[in-house]
Amino acid sequence: MGVNPLSRYHPPMASRKDLIARARRMRCQATDAERLLWQKLRGRQLGVKFRRQAPIGPYIVDFVCFEKRLVVELDGSQHGLPPRRAYDAQRSRWLRSQGFRVLRFWDSEVLIDIEGVLRRILQELEGRA
Repeated sequence: MGVNPLSRYHPPMASRKDLIARARRMRCQATDAERLLWQKLRGRQLGVKFRRQAPIGPYIVDFVCFEKRLVVELDGSQHGLPPRRAYDAQRSRWLRSQGFRVLRFWDSEVLIDIEGVLRRILQELEGRA
């Protein structure tokens, strides 16, 4: 039997304490796109509270609005690789099964058209998507 290609993306189930520690580290290592989007989401600028690098079940999501059950994920180029696409799809299915809607944007979309990304998020928050 071969090695599961998703294993490098999905480590064994971590404890809640480990997930929180990992989320804190990830907040300190944000990409340019994550930092830019966070500047627009923080402080209820869209009318709702977002959290960044937040644990939900076995995953850490980039941004989440628990009030509206909306997850926003930013994807870099590594997310275009087949094993990563499969992992992301599995992760999105699980989040949807927990009642979350999932929006995904490429990092480049955020960096080039932040206003368009914010419009799409607002549409989803307002139920117009």
